[in-house]
Amino acid sequence: MQVPAPSEVRWDRMTAPALVKAARDKTVVIIPLGATEQHGPHLPTQVDWRLAYEVSLRAATLMQGRQRALVTPAIPFGMSEHHMSLGGTITLNYAAMAAVVGCVVRSAARHGFERIFVLNGHGGNIAALETIITELTVELKLPLASGTYWHIAARSIEEILEHQDRVLHACEAETSMLQALSPETVLPLDASFKAALIPGLSAIEGVNPGIYRWQQLQTRSKLGLIGEAWSATPEKGRRLLDAISRDVADALANQAVWDAPI
Repeated sequence: MQVPAPSEVRWDRMTAPALVKAARDKTVVIIPLGATEQHGPHLPTQVDWRLAYEVSLRAATLMQGRQRALVTPAIPFGMSEHHMSLGGTITLNYAAMAAVVGCVVRSAARHGFERIFVLNGHGGNIAALETIITELTVELKLPLASGTYWHIAARSIEEILEHQDRVLHACEAETSMLQALSPETVLPLDASFKAALIPGLSAIEGVNPGIYRWQQLQTRSKLGLIGEAWSATPEKGRRLLDAISRDVADALANQAVWDAPI
């Protein structure tokens, strides 16, 4: 028996009539959101949007047969003010990010898509994105959703990493995944490529963990990284990408995400 060819998952490779038809089929639209910012002395500035896009594409492919999904081009900019002092960073403010995400979501909705998900790959976007999705849900009266890939796949990530328990910044996890995807963009690692994780909202030693304080990343790490980048390997990166993509696919194929009332 001939196995059917997988359906196209990239929005930018499809024609307008094909996209209109996909909207009638209860297709999920995944919008990858990242950042363009410094990632230590060893990684390119593409890390956050590139990983969000890669996970989105892999997850959409894995969802085939359960729930069709399409992936828009990635939004490559996010809220990265805390990285500006380290150079190489392009940042949006809240109003700009709300406008960009809002325009992309509204565009998809105007074409008839009702299941729209923003997959985030940058920590600085998290708080703002939750507010943006809430406001858009009220406005459009659609079951919009969002999530950050390392929150969705937290347990799988913890099981794979050896020196951290989560994704941090330019760390064991992100470095490993870039080594697996684009090894030519990752510079040689050094044993000094590490910085301690201080738990809590402030990330200030000795401060109550429930207190939030904004700081530029340079204050926490002169190298511009948090975590154990020195321990990254391509094999670990492949395992992370596979596990994260599987967890995202499983989450978005769950019909309760889309069928539960607003």
